[in-house]
Amino acid sequence: MAYTIDPGRCPQNHRCPLIGLCPAEAISQEGFSLPRIDASKCLECGLCAEHCGRQAVHLADR
Repeated sequence: MAYTIDPGRCPQNHRCPLIGLCPAEAISQEGFSLPRIDASKCLECGLCAEHCGRQAVHLADR
């Protein structure tokens, strides 16, 4: 499984607060674009999904 970010739920109008939360530094973002989760770095700990206020992060099949 891998975590993904739903562009329909992510407002993409600010720096994603989940970037600093990720212990593996797997979340990146250019400007205010849709954040990306690097599956090769992701520990699948679930912190991003748990703390996303928009519930935009969820598990998806690779």
